[in-house]
Amino acid sequence: MFEIELLLAAEDELSEAYDWYQEQLPDLGDKFYKEIDHYLYLIYQNPFHFPVKYKSELRAASLNKFPFIIIYWVDEVNRKTFVTSIFHTSRKPKHS
Repeated sequence: MFEIELLLAAEDELSEAYDWYQEQLPDLGDKFYKEIDHYLYLIYQNPFHFPVKYKSELRAASLNKFPFIIIYWVDEVNRKTFVTSIFHTSRKPKHS
């Protein structure tokens, strides 16, 4: 299994989405977070499960219940998975 690290941008996106969902309906943010947590666990168990979607070897895990994608990169040498973005599918990802 590979260690998972959320990069700062992904942490910020997760926090913003959680807050937004909590404002919409009580416990909706918690349901969002549980789905994210479930997908992060799937990635932890097998980081190669989700397909490579981008030229830079980034993989994408699309959530089922919420319109979000988890973008991540696998460092096989150091056995780490880096989550680079958790973004809403109707928004353009931020470029740094």
